[in-house]
Amino acid sequence: MQTRKLGRQGLQASAIGYGAMGFHLGYGAADQDEGLKTIARAFELGVTLFDTAEMYGWGENERFLGRAVRGFRNEIAIATKFGITRDYGTDSRPPHIREVAENSLRFLGTDRIDVLYQHRPDPAVPIEDVAGAVKELITEGKVRYFGLSEAGPETIRRAHAVQPVSVLQTEYSVFERDVEQLFPLLRELGIGFVPYSPLGRGFLTGLAKPASEYEQGDMRNGMDPRWQPGNYEKNAEAVEQLRQLATEKEATPAQLALAWLLAQGDDIVPIPGTRNPARVEENVRAADLSLSDADLERVKAVLPKGSFGGRYQGGAPQWI
Repeated sequence: MQTRKLGRQGLQASAIGYGAMGFHLGYGAADQDEGLKTIARAFELGVTLFDTAEMYGWGENERFLGRAVRGFRNEIAIATKFGITRDYGTDSRPPHIREVAENSLRFLGTDRIDVLYQHRPDPAVPIEDVAGAVKELITEGKVRYFGLSEAGPETIRRAHAVQPVSVLQTEYSVFERDVEQLFPLLRELGIGFVPYSPLGRGFLTGLAKPASEYEQGDMRNGMDPRWQPGNYEKNAEAVEQLRQLATEKEATPAQLALAWLLAQGDDIVPIPGTRNPARVEENVRAADLSLSDADLERVKAVLPKGSFGGRYQGGAPQWI
């Protein structure tokens, strides 16, 4: 698989990464043995960026990922995150950052974290203090690169002035386009971009069901407005139109959606999550799918402003 540069500090990754969140958060119960096979298959196919976080099971996802990649740890980059509390508040105080990082190193069974993200901006802690704390960890060799998640322009600039930011991670897909307003800033500063939920939490696979058909504990059942009556039907019709284009390209809707992301810039590495080896194979093949300008215009015509319904109940995070 082709590799891409993320930022100007030296981070490189496969064009398609892998998000491990779904094994411990948001999508119901998961088969751990199948998960180990899925991650192994991702690596076999050339995936080199694997993403987790403290809050994905409060250490359980990190332990799981660490076990899954043990045999090829030195050939990949692992990204994890700090800054969310168990009651879903924020805590990015420097001592807490260090505590979380040390825990993550232990849970992952590794001697360094390749990318350490602030999971969400913390209004109670100056971003300069956050960047300074991560800089210390980088100096000590415990962290290699600094990342931000769901951060806005002021936060990005202020953090970057203290410790260069290699990557920003934010939701982005054919369904969710708001972050495009930050692309000029990211390219000015030389910051790579990692889209999470690049398949619209699974809607863009073409296999979505109405919200009520997902089990309790699945975020699509009640938490995501795009699955709710009224929005669901419109989004399903849009995906069906995308399926028609994908079929013409001898591809699946998921491959079309990932190829569309890759076409938005060579500094973008999406991290689709799946718990199935066959889906990993499908996702990885998207890196070989070329879209013409006419194809991109057809996608835009189907969803000129993204999906019907926002990505969170109560509205999206406010970037500062």
